Amino acid sequence: MNQLPITEDTVIFGLLCLCLGLVFYTSSIKTGFWKKFYSVIPVLLLCYMLPAVLTSIGLVSEENSKLYYIASRYLLPAALVLMTLSIDLQAIANLGSKALIMFLTGTAGIVLGGPIAILVVSVFSPETVGGAGPDAVWRGLTTIAGSWIGGGANQAAMLEVFEYNPEKFGGMVLIDIVVANIWMAILLLGIGKTKRIDKWLKADTSAIDELKIKVQEHTDRITRVTSLYDYVIMLSLAFTAVGVAHYLGSHFAEFLEANFESIRNKEKALSSLGSKFLWMVVFATASGIGLSFTKAKNFEGAGASKIGGLFIYILVATIGMKMDLGRIFENPGLIAIGLVWISIHAGLLILVAKLTRSPYFFLAVGSQANVGGAASAPVVAAEFHPSLTSVGILLAVFGYVVGTAGAYICGLLMEIASKV
Repeated sequence: MNQLPITEDTVIFGLLCLCLGLVFYTSSIKTGFWKKFYSVIPVLLLCYMLPAVLTSIGLVSEENSKLYYIASRYLLPAALVLMTLSIDLQAIANLGSKALIMFLTGTAGIVLGGPIAILVVSVFSPETVGGAGPDAVWRGLTTIAGSWIGGGANQAAMLEVFEYNPEKFGGMVLIDIVVANIWMAILLLGIGKTKRIDKWLKADTSAIDELKIKVQEHTDRITRVTSLYDYVIMLSLAFTAVGVAHYLGSHFAEFLEANFESIRNKEKALSSLGSKFLWMVVFATASGIGLSFTKAKNFEGAGASKIGGLFIYILVATIGMKMDLGRIFENPGLIAIGLVWISIHAGLLILVAKLTRSPYFFLAVGSQANVGGAASAPVVAAEFHPSLTSVGILLAVFGYVVGTAGAYICGLLMEIASKV
C-alpha cells in the first residue's frame, strides 16, 4: 500500500483496459441485474466514470501521466480517420441548419452564463466573486470561458489577454474539468433516453434516422470476414494519416503565426487559429473525408468504425481518469459559479431545442462542441451512431474558430458584472 498511488503509465493503462473490459463484459449479459442496470446507465458513461473512481480513491495518479496525451494525439485522430471513411457529405448537408443553431445557442449560453453566474453567486457570497488586480476572480473565469467555447488554446489566450494570476490558474482548471465533466456525464446519461427526450421536444429526427439507415445499408453491403490484411491496411491508412496530419498541422500553424499578426498575437481574437491541435484534427478529418471518395470506403465493411470506436473508448477512459470526484467540493464557492454557469448553458439549449424542435443529438453535440471541443464532441456524436461522428468534428472545429472572440466578449461582460 506504500506504493500508492500508482504512477506508472503501463500499470495505469492496464487498469483502464480492465475497466473497459468489465463494462463491456457485464453489458453483454442480457438477463437479470445487468440488463436492468444498462437500461438506465449508458456503457459510455460507465467507461468514463470508473477511471474517475480510480483517481478519486487514490489508487492511481494522473498528474504526470502521458496516457491522455497519447490518446488525444494518436488515437483520436486515427479514430477520426477510420470513422469518417464511409462519410456521406450530402447526407450530412441534408441534416439542415438545426445543428448550427444549437451550436451557436450553446456558445451564447456560455457567453451570457458567465456574467449571470457572477451576479447570482454575488448575492449569496460576494467574497467568492471578489479579488482585485491579477487576482480578480472574473479574470480567472475568462479562462474557463475560453475553454468552454473553444478549448485549451482559447483558454491560454484568455489567460494572456486578461492577465490572471498564473499561481491561481490551477484552481480555475479544476473548476473547468469538474463542472464540464459533470455536464458531459449528464449528457451521456441522456443518450440512453434519447427517444423519450426527442418525443418531449417534439423533434423531427427523420434526417438523422435516414443518415443512420443509409450508412447501415452501405455497411451491410460491404461487410465481410475481416482478415489480417484488412487490419494492417486500415491501421496503415489511419496512422499514416495521423502522421501527415501532425506534420501538416504543426507546419501550417507555424506558417499562420509567422505571417499573420492577428494569429501570432495572443491578445487577438483569431489567435486560436495558431493551435497545432486544431489543425491536426482538421487535417486528420480531411484525410478521412478524402479516403471516403476512394475504395478505402469499403473498409467500413471490415470494421473500420469499430476500430475507431475502440480508440474512442480508450480516450474516454483517459479523460475520466483526469477527474477526481473527491475534489468536487474543495472550493464550493467557485464550483457554485461553474454549476450555475453550466446550468444557464443547459437551460438555454433546452429552451431553443424545444422551440425549434431540434433532436437531442443536436443539443448534446452542439453543447460538447463548445464545452468539450474536438476531444469529446466526436465521442458524444459517435455514441448516437458512428455515422454521426463527422457532425461532432465539424462543429468542434467551428468552436475553435469562434472560441477566443466569444470568450473575450464573455470576459468583458463578467468584468462589468463583478463591479455591479
